[in-house]
Amino acid sequence: MLELHTHTTRSDGSLTPTELVKFAVAQGVKALAITDHDTMAAWEEATEAAKPYDLEIIPGLELSTVYNGRSMHILGFYPDTEKLQGPLQERVDGRHRRAQKMADKLAELGYPIELPNLAPSMAPGRPHIASALKHAGHVNSHNEAFDRFLKDDGPAYVPYEKFTAQQGIELLLNCGAVPVWAHPYIFRGGTVETILPVLVDAGLMGIEVYHPTHSVSQVRKLEEYCERYGLLMTGGSDYHGPKKEKNPDFKDLNALGLPLSLLPPLKKAAYTLK
Repeated sequence: MLELHTHTTRSDGSLTPTELVKFAVAQGVKALAITDHDTMAAWEEATEAAKPYDLEIIPGLELSTVYNGRSMHILGFYPDTEKLQGPLQERVDGRHRRAQKMADKLAELGYPIELPNLAPSMAPGRPHIASALKHAGHVNSHNEAFDRFLKDDGPAYVPYEKFTAQQGIELLLNCGAVPVWAHPYIFRGGTVETILPVLVDAGLMGIEVYHPTHSVSQVRKLEEYCERYGLLMTGGSDYHGPKKEKNPDFKDLNALGLPLSLLPPLKKAAYTLK
């Protein structure tokens, strides 16, 4: 009944905030965190859409950072909007520059695309570029776009502008947000065992233990790490909306069946930061 990791059309999801809220209600979700990439733009619409229902909207975001030269995502829950808005716009501007560099690389390779025009609070990410490649007829699917061009170390891949995970954690803490390492076992820049102590020293407060890509043994290991370091445990489906192409890494909303008991410790931690 708890979802702490979802996306809307305000970043790379396929449902609007209102559509996501209605689907969450239909799926039996009682508390929903919207964690779009580097933006808080969905919160107002989602909160308004949730008013007729028994659904709590949890303000969150998924911050794009870099560790060991690899993309690392840090979730932030209950941030101070006014404090975070300016720094987030800087991140969005950086994502625009990154998207343009990837488009330039594709053009040099002989696969020109047209980047989409998005709202001011949004910037094209790799899923948008994959869609542009498909729309231009260069690939037959999003998976092909990633496999041929956009995966890490792919010929058109461009890393995020330097903004370290430690800097991201510090930013979130300074803005009253609880920083949580998203899907640690997706990360390819080192082992969880060696990286986690560094992030904890930087102020990390939680781990996304429950994620569709984590195996049972990985979940158990992350639960042990949370116990060892005194970290919060969160989880979510990382829902991006209905998938036209089958992707086993993404499950339906509320598929993990997470209990609401994970939420009070997160709220308490957020309260201590205010």
